Order: sequence, then C-alpha cells, then structure tokens
Amino acid sequence: MPQLELCGVSVDFPFTPYKCQEDYMSKVLECLQKGVNGVLESPTGTGKTLCLLCATLAWRQYFKDTITARKIQERMHGAEMFPDRPTAEWGSGESGAQSSAYHSDIPKIIYASRTHSQLTQVVSELKQTSYRPKVSVLGSREQLCIHPDVKKQENNHVKVHMCRSKVSTRSCHYYNNVEEKSTEKDLTTHILDIEDLVKNGTKHRACPYYLSRSLKQQADIIFMPYNYLLDPKSRKAHNIDLKGTVVIFDEAHNVERMCEESASFDLTPYDLASGIDALDLVIKELTDNLEQKQMSAQFNMEGPSSNLNVELEDVAKIKGALLHLESSVDAIKLPANGNGITKEGSYIFELFASAGITYETKTGLLELLDQIIQHVGGSSGVFTNTLGLQKLADIIQIVFNIDVPEGSPAPTRNLQISKSYKVHIHPDTSHRKKPRGDIWSNSRKEGGKVLSYWCFSPGYTMNDLVRQGVRCIILTSGTLCPLTSFTMEMQIPFPVSLENPHVIERHQIWVGIVPQGPDGAKLSSAFDRRFSTDYLSSLGKTIGNISRVVPHGLLVFFPSYPVMDKSLEFWKENGLTSRIEDTKPMFVEPRGKGTFTEIIDAFYERIQAPNSSGASFFAVCRGKASEGLDFADCNGRGVIITGLPFPPRMDPRVILKMQFLDEMRRTQGSTGKFLSGQEWYRQQASRAVNQAIGRVIRHRQDYGAIFLCDHRFSNSDSRAQLPSWVRPYTHVYDNFGHIIRDVSQFFRVAQKIMPPPVPRAAQKEKGYCVSVSDSPAHSQSSRIRENLKKAKSLDSHVPSLKRKREGGGGMETQSGAISDFCEGYEENIDVAARRPAGLLDALDHSEKRLQGEHNSDKITRLSTLSLQNDKRLSEEQRGNKKKIKIVQNRTLEDGSPSKKLGSASMFMLSVKQCLSQESYKLFVAASTEYKISDDLKTLISKLCSLFCQEPGKHVLMRGFYQFIRPHHKKEFDLACTEFTGSGCGFKPEHSIPRTEREKAQATADPRVTFSESSSEHLNHGGGHLSSQSLKAPASNYSVAPPRNTEQQAQVSAYLKRVKEALGPSSFQRFSAALTSYKKTDDYDAMVCEIAALLTEEPEHYVLLREFHRFIRVPHKKKFNQLCEELTGESCNYRKPKSQAPCSDGKCPAPPVVCSTGGQDGPEGPADHDGDRPTDQSQGGDVLSQG
Repeated sequence: MPQLELCGVSVDFPFTPYKCQEDYMSKVLECLQKGVNGVLESPTGTGKTLCLLCATLAWRQYFKDTITARKIQERMHGAEMFPDRPTAEWGSGESGAQSSAYHSDIPKIIYASRTHSQLTQVVSELKQTSYRPKVSVLGSREQLCIHPDVKKQENNHVKVHMCRSKVSTRSCHYYNNVEEKSTEKDLTTHILDIEDLVKNGTKHRACPYYLSRSLKQQADIIFMPYNYLLDPKSRKAHNIDLKGTVVIFDEAHNVERMCEESASFDLTPYDLASGIDALDLVIKELTDNLEQKQMSAQFNMEGPSSNLNVELEDVAKIKGALLHLESSVDAIKLPANGNGITKEGSYIFELFASAGITYETKTGLLELLDQIIQHVGGSSGVFTNTLGLQKLADIIQIVFNIDVPEGSPAPTRNLQISKSYKVHIHPDTSHRKKPRGDIWSNSRKEGGKVLSYWCFSPGYTMNDLVRQGVRCIILTSGTLCPLTSFTMEMQIPFPVSLENPHVIERHQIWVGIVPQGPDGAKLSSAFDRRFSTDYLSSLGKTIGNISRVVPHGLLVFFPSYPVMDKSLEFWKENGLTSRIEDTKPMFVEPRGKGTFTEIIDAFYERIQAPNSSGASFFAVCRGKASEGLDFADCNGRGVIITGLPFPPRMDPRVILKMQFLDEMRRTQGSTGKFLSGQEWYRQQASRAVNQAIGRVIRHRQDYGAIFLCDHRFSNSDSRAQLPSWVRPYTHVYDNFGHIIRDVSQFFRVAQKIMPPPVPRAAQKEKGYCVSVSDSPAHSQSSRIRENLKKAKSLDSHVPSLKRKREGGGGMETQSGAISDFCEGYEENIDVAARRPAGLLDALDHSEKRLQGEHNSDKITRLSTLSLQNDKRLSEEQRGNKKKIKIVQNRTLEDGSPSKKLGSASMFMLSVKQCLSQESYKLFVAASTEYKISDDLKTLISKLCSLFCQEPGKHVLMRGFYQFIRPHHKKEFDLACTEFTGSGCGFKPEHSIPRTEREKAQATADPRVTFSESSSEHLNHGGGHLSSQSLKAPASNYSVAPPRNTEQQAQVSAYLKRVKEALGPSSFQRFSAALTSYKKTDDYDAMVCEIAALLTEEPEHYVLLREFHRFIRVPHKKKFNQLCEELTGESCNYRKPKSQAPCSDGKCPAPPVVCSTGGQDGPEGPADHDGDRPTDQSQGGDVLSQG
C-alpha cells in the first residue's frame, strides 16, 4: 500500500490518493494534532470514509510511537537506540506541555454515524486498510441478543426488562460466558461488525450485547450510532466515557436534528396515565405485603418476602407528583383555535417544582423509579406497561441534565440551562387508548394536553459533549454546505473547515435548471401551485420527456409524500403515467420499512435485465432513498428534483424554531453566532436537495445528469446553496427543447468516453443488498414477480387512485388481465387444470391457483409499479387484515376461466357469498374437522346450524353432498331429507369408493352399471350438481346472478352520490359500516351508523332508501319499515316468496366484496383520506387461505 507523509505523519492508504483525498486527510490530521474541532465536506464518491479511518488511525499510531520514543529516551539516558533515526525525529503527537507520558493516555476514537447499516459499511472499509486496531461496535439488545426467550419478544421494552432480569439472577448462560469468552482470539483480533458479533457470539455461546460492551474497554476505535453519543441517557446506559476521546460524526448532515431531539421530550396524557397505573400496582403489592406481615406477626409466622426495597410512602409521593403534574398541565387554558400556547423554557422548572421535582430531589427520585421499573418490568405474570415510568425518568434526566454548582441561585441556573428551550402545551391529537388509570386521574378525560419541552439549539448538546472533555470533534458529510450556517448552528468553534471538490471531470456531470415544462407552464412546487392542474400536467410531461433521453436508472425526488401521492394520482387519471411506463417502469418508495428492500432490489434488477430500457424510482427528499443509498453507474444516470422541500411552515415546532433563532439573533447583536429564522428555513430545504443530488455521482468513473425542475432554482440565492462541486456546471434553460438536445448529447459523449461499469454479482450499500443477476431474463423477471406479486398497479400506492377506472384508457388498457381477477370473494380465479376431487383438494387447488403468474411482460411490468402505501400496509400487517373493495359481478362469457371452474370451486364461491365472514369461518372449521376426524354426526349438526335455519340456504346443505365420503353418503342424504325436506339424489353406487367404481367401469362389471344419464352427476353427487345446472342463469347455488350493465352503473352512481353528499370522512364511516355488515351480518350495528349518516339532511333521505340494494334478504322488511318511519316513504320493498331468496335468481344481488390485498376496486367506496375498510378472513378461506 502507498505510504504518504502528511503533516509529519505516515499514512498507509490502499491506493494512490487523489488530490482532494490528500487535502481531506491533511485537515483531519490538523484537527487531531492541534486538538481542535473541524467541519469537513467532501462529496459522496471521494472516499471520505476511507480517508477518515486511515488518517485517524495513522495519527493514533504516531501518538503511540511518540510516547514509546519518549519512554525509550528516558531509559537510555539520552543515548540513541537507533543511530540512523534519532528519537528527536519521531516528533510529537500533540502540542507543547500537553504531552502525555503513558500509553493509557492514547485517545480512543469514537466513530459515530446515523444508522448501524451505515456503520457496517464503515467497518467493511476498515477491513480494506492495513490497520488492525481493536474494535468494538455498540448496538441494542434488539440487534445483538441471542437468548431465544428474549429474542421472541416483539416488544423491545419487554426485551430490555427480561434481559436485565436474567442477568441480575445470572439465569442467562450466554451472559455468564461473556467474561470467559471475551479473550477468545476470534473476538479480540478480528474486526467485527454487528453481524460478525452475532455469529461469533452464537458460535461461542456468549452474549454479543455484553461482549461488545466488554470489548469496548480495550478498544482503540468504537463504532456507534450517534444517538448513543448525543443522548446523555444513552451515554450513561452504555457507560461511554468521553474524556480525551476523538469524536467523529460521519453523515453529519443529520446531527443538528438529532442534537435537538435527544434533548427534547413530549409528555402525553397516556404517559402520565400509564405511569400512575404501574404505581397503583406497586402500591397494592406493598399494601398486601404489609397486611400479610402484620397478620404473620400476630401468629408468629414468617412474613412474605419482596425484592422491592422501597417504602410505601415513597411510592405514594411519586404517584402524588404525577397526579399533581397531570392536573397542573390539565389546568392550563388553551386558545379556542387549538394551536396551543408557548412559554419560556424556565417554565418547566416551575412546573416540576410544584410537583416536588427539583435538583435536590432528582437523585432520590431516579433511584426509586429505577427500582420500581426493574421490579415491575421484570416481574412474572401479566406484563405491566412501565413505559410511562421510564418516560418520566428520562424526562427528569433531560430537564436536570447539567449538574450546576451547589449554592448557585436557582433562578439563575435554571435560566442559563433553559435559554435554548421553549415549553409548548398543545391538545393531544394522538387518540391513543389510555390505560385503566386511577379513579382520581384526569387521564380519563377526553381532550388531554401534551407537555412539550423542545430544544432549539443543537449547540446545547454539542457544548455538553465539550464539557465531557473530548479532545476534538470532527463533523463530516457529503452535504454540509453552506458550512458557515452549519457551524453557527452548532455553537462551538470550528477552526478547521474544508469544502472539497469532486473527483470527476466536466464531461461526467450535466446540471440543468428547468424553470418551465415542454408546454411552457411554469414549474413551481410552491404551496399555492403544487396541486394546480397546469403544474402537475407540465411536471408529468417534463418527467416523461426526460425519461426518454436518460439511459438506465432515473431518480425522481419530491418535496414530500403528499405531493408525490397527488402527482401520481393526477398522472394516472390523465394518462401521463403510461407514457413514463412505456420507457421506464415506475417504482415508488414506501413510507415504511417493510417492503423497501424488496422494492429497491426489484428496481436494481429491472435495470440490469437484458434488453431493459431502465426504470424510474420515485421517492421523497429526506426519505430512505435520499439518505445514503447507492445508485451508482446504471442504477442512477439521472436525478430529477421536483421542488424545494421546505419544512411544514405551519408546524408549531418549525414556527417556534424560527422565532427562537430570530430572538437569539436580536439578543446576540452583531456577533453573528445565530442564523435568522428565514435563513434556517431555506437551509433545511437546500440541504435536503443536496443530499438527494448526491445519489447519482458515486465514484471516479461514474457520470450522470441533474435536473432541477423548479423555477426558484434560477435565483442566485438558491444556486449558492448547491454543493460546490455542482455550482460550476449549473445552467439555466429557457427552452425545454434545448434541455433534451443537450442531455442527449451529454450521454452520447459520456458513453463513448467513460469506461463501461464493471458488472458486480452483488453490491451492497448502507446495509441494503443489491443483487445483479447473472442468469437470463427468466430468473430476472421471476424474481421481480416473486418479490412484488402483491402490487398489481400504481393504484396500490396512492389511496386516492383507488376509484373506478373510467373509459378504459390509460393504465387499464395496458392491464386488461386485471379484469380477470375475481367474480365474488375470490382474489383470482384461474383455469382449473382438473376438477378438485374433494373439499381439501379444493383448498389446495385454490392456493396453488393463487400462486400462478401471468406470462405477459406488460402485466409483469405493471406489477412492479410500486407498493402499497406504507402506513396502510403496516397497519394491515399489524392487524392481519385485508382491504376490500365493492365490485359488480361481471357477466361471464363463454370460454372465460370462471366458466371452466369445477363444481367444488363453484360451491365454495356460493357458500362464501351467502354466509357472513364469521359463519364462513365456522363452515371451514367444520369441513376441516370432518376431513380429519371422519365424524359425520358432528359435521351434520354444524352444517344444520349454518344452512337449515333459512329455506334459502337448504340448497347449500344438499350441495355439500359432493364432499361426503362414500360410506356416509346415504346417511347424509337421509339427514338432508329430514332437515330440508329434500334428499341429495342418493343412489347405491354412490356408496362405492371411487377407485372401485372406476375399476368396475373399466372392466364393465355387470354389478355396477353406469348409464349415459348418470354423467349428469358431477363428482357423483345428485342431480342438482349437473353440468347443465351450472350453465343455467340462476344456479341452485346461492350465487348472485350476474348484473347487467345498467345495474352496475346504478351501483356506481349511487356510491358516487353518497360520497359527494357525505364528504370523505363520513364516507369512510359509511364504507366501514357496509364492510362490517358484510363480515358479521350484524344488521343492527350497521343500520344505526347508516341511518345516522343518511338522515342528517333531508336531501339525503333518498340515499337511505336506495341503500336497500345492499341489505340482505332476511333484513329487507325491517329496513323498509325503518325507512318509512324515518323518511315517510318506503323502499318499494316487496315481500319475497317463500322459496329460497338467494337461489331463485330474482332478488337484487348485493354488491360482492372482493378481497384484493389492498387494492380498491373500480366501484369500491374508496376512502381517499384515510384507511380503507378491511375484510379479515384469516385462515378460514377455503379457496384462498387468508
């Protein structure tokens, strides 16, 4: 490896460095040698992580050598040990009188980054160097614990308490092995990241969590997420000593926000109520123990023992403090507009003092709370929520964080500490369910208030680090500019600074400001224009045109999720999405973590697919895709910034932050240590833009184009906020055609000059795996379909797209196969390869059918269009629910797949349509039990309860005959005759097993004769199962007849009118009531909600009467009477005939609810503003489990 001499220090670097890398390492060494802070910006792709590690470790080795040389010189009494290199030439690792004489004084290096996935990348970079320091990576129990009992706990809070309990009782053998195994060579000599720690811990049966803490004691460099470092509570929990350390913050563009958040809190009514709830249990336990001790003393018996060494009086005092704090907050009057009120930061001390919480009492309180939390959280039995008590302990540590000298006046010290804070009391809008609480607690009241203590100065936390005695602090990232404003926010001196250029040449980057679209409309994502039709249309056309000239991967960043959702919705409705899809299939970033990895993998694979025209990835600034994810080479040849992502202007925290900065600027005068509120506001937007821009150029041989599609980028102030490596190449275009011309020319030249990217079998960036398949297109497309089979179209991402597709244009014309999905409750009805032989065969058959894939490339491409809205998806997964849609029955044409279904599948479809969800689950359970136990009597009793209560369902009872085993058929036929008045068409040959019948038929056994007419018995059932009956318009099953086009239009028009009349929020209630009725058959619950919604205004009465189309036949008479009483008119209801109402084909077909795993149907009551109503059929669906 090349060895460099920089600032008198020899640095081993893996390769010959660029000039900007040498400059960067020189600045790092300057900070280390002088013991001063530094802020260093170096663009992504310039190797700043490698430079940081090599320079820091080289300086540390130099520091160690200096001490060694000094000790040798002392022992040699001035003689030279190495004549060719005098010890005087070894230099000094530090300046002047601060020279250290002991190896224990060698500074530890603390390397902090935003996430563990980013730290994993740093550790992998360290392994590429020649340096082999002792390393420790700190993580949480959730990441490192390997105890099976603790791992299986879903709640992280429970994990912590269970772990602590096992450790304190030494019942965790993994923890017991830590001391012995911590000296193993595998653990002490190798560089281990989080994954390596877990593997080695499992191998040696030693706890990785406590191993990492043990290795920290002797480590030369310690890696951790920077919230561990910035939060005083976390520093204390991990026993992190900062005295004399070198602290490095990588990816430091987020440090400002983390500094403020780690020093802030929000105390909700739920926190107080749950804390009081936990204290009540402790008080009850202590009271019971006291009574038992008194009783035991009377009878000279041994009293009960308790491991909780606290006095009842002390616990009561803590409860009293919480009650007083709760009542004090509740007594604060808020303005009628619901905005909340703001007080000075010192108010928090007054509030806490009134509850008895002060500097003098905080130590005792924290000790008591710690004991109670450990006792309650670690006790066996039903888990008690201790989050409220833990929150209180954390809050006390935040408020009384800084230990002030004793004797100093309380008002003075409180004012000094709280000058960086504001107290904001505002209404609680979380609607979080409160615990049972205390009868005296105000937590029972609705409309509680949240007490917020917000820090608005990152310098408060940074100064706290300085007070810990750190040697120096280095902040570095690819996007810190403007450095002046960044350092002003930190409120500590940064004598060393660097704004590095990029390592690329002019022909590798193209930057264009696009002030107007191809139609001449001004592009502006400003608040007053972001949702205008002309802007959305012009932006869609702009992206469509750019996607045609940018090769391979194209990234599109929006200011926020609502803006992205609205844009996609508009483009879909106006056919613009299909234009983008034609060249680059669209992938959309989800809000949650659940599906992000599979989406990004599918995006990468689509780009690498043979003959691929690339793909487009739609994301938001400050989202996961804009923070540290790799879009190198073909994965990202172009990035489009659609606007300036300013923080939400009316958010209370944003307003108070700006006011705070303006106030501090006024009080500080001309010192210039504070930004103005407006400067900070603009800086937040520009920093998010710069972070997104950095996704494209990732290394020396990379190239790409940057499109700034907002006219506000034309302003000189906005351009000045761009990174220094971007500014020289920025050009403002007045003509859109010139943009397309110049970009096309740029890529033609770049593709000729630049070497092709080196194919990589596996590429990892920041913890996300990016697989580049070496296999043909078959494996490529199958992987994508497997990953994203749930996402059928763009509709599944944007809630407001979930509406009826009109005109058959746009995306629907490209995805005609979607119309084949389902006819009733079923998600997909495919062509049956063979008729299921029995009930459980029908189960298996339907599950396999659901796993089938479409062969059309167009449908495959549409299926990767993106993912479900993350918030809704995560809530569905937590609740194990599915979304539903209301669709019309489609008329089955000859030759359609549904026409070819076997009688078994048709029967299941009929049962599911006529039973409620709960009844259907009972039906499935009874069928499965019969399959296992062969108990006919139990089966008959359960089927009778389902099918024999109403005449209309008798046909379903007889229809089950096809699934009855041969030796039970006669008995089942008699039971049907008894309970339904009609048999199942039993014949003696039905009692003969299938194999014997087939053998007899093949050999023409005269004992069993099959006439030509017997072919009418499908699956050897009765005449009601004949193929002719299945072809009839109204089968004997309770399948609602297909509705004609006029009926479909009526349902669609009705739902549209309801939504227009009620509005989105009330329509959500309407949808939920209708869904619940379909699921539970609970008429009373449904009609209360529907009647309340549709009788508020007289003009809505007609909608109530027309709702009769959704009412089940047994409830129609009651509903008709209700309408007469409420509206004065009936629903034109006619009493049904006595025969089966669902099987005569004359009753109006209710809307069929189709479970589609999250997609709203063309006629479903779409909820554009909230969660869709859900249909849960877990494990009970005969045709599709779940």
